[in-house]
Amino acid sequence: MCSEIDIALEMIGTDTFESFNENEMKKRAVCMTVINIGELVKILSADFRLSNDHVPWKLIAGFRDIAAHKYGSLRMEDVYATVTNDFPTLKKNANEILLKNEQ
Repeated sequence: MCSEIDIALEMIGTDTFESFNENEMKKRAVCMTVINIGELVKILSADFRLSNDHVPWKLIAGFRDIAAHKYGSLRMEDVYATVTNDFPTLKKNANEILLKNEQ
């Protein structure tokens, strides 16, 4: 999950929403990382998700479903905001969970 987050953040880089939105290849690639992250979340056990309920697992999986099945109506503003605003927090949470489970 962390590597997918890193890929999305690297692809967007310092792009403004406008420059991101003008690049069809980048939009599709970033959406694929959203889908990949959602798929990874869906294979987590219910017990794992419950024991780490500070992470919005259901919202992540739901956003994956929208990106995968309703691409035509997917708002790129939401994709950009999710990657730039939410992915850094998700990565921090994932790293904290990894550290906690290593102990």
